[in-house]
Amino acid sequence: MLAIVNSCCVIGLINHIVRVEVDVSNGLPYFEIVGLPDTSVRESRDRVRTALKNSGFDFPLHRITVNLSPGNLKKEGPMYDLPIAIGILAATGQVDTTSITDKVFVGELSLNGEILDVSGVLVMTDSLSRESGKTNYSLVTSVNNGKEGAIINNISVYGFPTIPALVEFISGNHSIEPVIYNPNSVEVSQPSLDYKDVNGQFEAKRALEIAAGGLHNIIMSGPPGSGKTMLAERFNTILPKLSNEEKIQITKIYSVAGLLPVKSPLITKRPFIAPHHTCSLASMVGGGKFPKPGLLSLASYGVIFLDELPEFSRDILESLRQPLEEHQLKIARLSTAVTYPANFQLIAALNPCPCGYHGHPNKPCTCSSIQQARYLKKISGPLLDRIDIQIQLPPVEFEQLYSASQSKSSTSQEIQSRVIKARERQQSRWSQYDAPYLANGLVSSLQLKKEITLTKECRQLLKTAFIKLNLTARSHDKILRIALTIADLDNSDSISVDHISEAIQFRRLDHQWTN
Repeated sequence: MLAIVNSCCVIGLINHIVRVEVDVSNGLPYFEIVGLPDTSVRESRDRVRTALKNSGFDFPLHRITVNLSPGNLKKEGPMYDLPIAIGILAATGQVDTTSITDKVFVGELSLNGEILDVSGVLVMTDSLSRESGKTNYSLVTSVNNGKEGAIINNISVYGFPTIPALVEFISGNHSIEPVIYNPNSVEVSQPSLDYKDVNGQFEAKRALEIAAGGLHNIIMSGPPGSGKTMLAERFNTILPKLSNEEKIQITKIYSVAGLLPVKSPLITKRPFIAPHHTCSLASMVGGGKFPKPGLLSLASYGVIFLDELPEFSRDILESLRQPLEEHQLKIARLSTAVTYPANFQLIAALNPCPCGYHGHPNKPCTCSSIQQARYLKKISGPLLDRIDIQIQLPPVEFEQLYSASQSKSSTSQEIQSRVIKARERQQSRWSQYDAPYLANGLVSSLQLKKEITLTKECRQLLKTAFIKLNLTARSHDKILRIALTIADLDNSDSISVDHISEAIQFRRLDHQWTN
């Protein structure tokens, strides 16, 4: 007898419906799975056989053929254990086939019949909900995956601990309501980190406020102990809170990567990822035979902080070029090609030389000119050109540690309120252009030039900077974007000479790196 069970196949962040066709016919005992399965899918034969026997069901001693359709999609992972098991039960008359036609099954099976968690469930429910007018499927999975899938509230999701409990539900002997996602009602505690704790470095704080206000990438150069890491670690405290759509998009990435916390099925805080400089290229951009998201994708809608930037390998640094421009990562492998989002904010930090004291007013630099050049040359001009804001941090003086002006420094909450107002202005401005990202740092050059009208004085100042600093066309547009964000923070409807002048000050490394 033939039974057909619906399941899913997630490739990247795209979900595909898979028909699990199970045929049980007369013949010598034989169990075969076809349809481009990988090793973990083929191993389902042993897991399913043992799980059904230990759950009290009859396993047929006949010829069993399982076809995973469509056959041109690579199938990986243990998520097909559950649909294969249900298909065998339906093909042998132990489950009514009419009760499973409107359901999608995903889940791994333990040898005692438990239904275990799999990755990518939120991607599945999000896709099924968007096609609800065509298919109207409900999803059946494990208990924990049920909580994750129920985040999408316009699709029915059922979670079961074991196969016997699921069969009782399918047979109509036990009714159960769909899982309802209950967001955590506990108030999120205020972050302990605050920009008020950072002594001095008022220019750097201003630069980071502008970076947050317009979603600009930033690089900080300064001697050891100047506060680069402290400033970066507090950056998330001045960013706006995540929207509901952003929370779902981040959670989908973590779900596919298999990194979603069991107790918290929805990511509610912006990611802050600070990889060590010894990390591999695959861990940064994503990798594997079936590519999983890397750190750049896991930092989407948040921050990736690359401390000691020149210590990272050349391959990793050059891999930043595409996501900094396109805000996505395209990973191609022999078996498949996937695209993951990578719309993160980059914060990079480095010392001015290997010893860290080049240009220090009190400590002499011990590096030769050749060492300094070799150190800085690790960061290519094209990569630096793609980083919007470039600042140099001076060493913190003793008086600044006890300065009375420190008490007047803005708190993270005060900076965040200014950032939110600037973002609201940008959303109002760019929504009329159908821009995919409603922030100054991410809009295209064409949209930027349509919106900006410069005075004669502003154009002359830009021209002078363009010639003297040997700027590129990309750097020119970066300055315009920064100036527009400064104007938004000032609640100004137009860009002034002061805004352009301040924006030019944040391209200091362009001239140094090219001379």
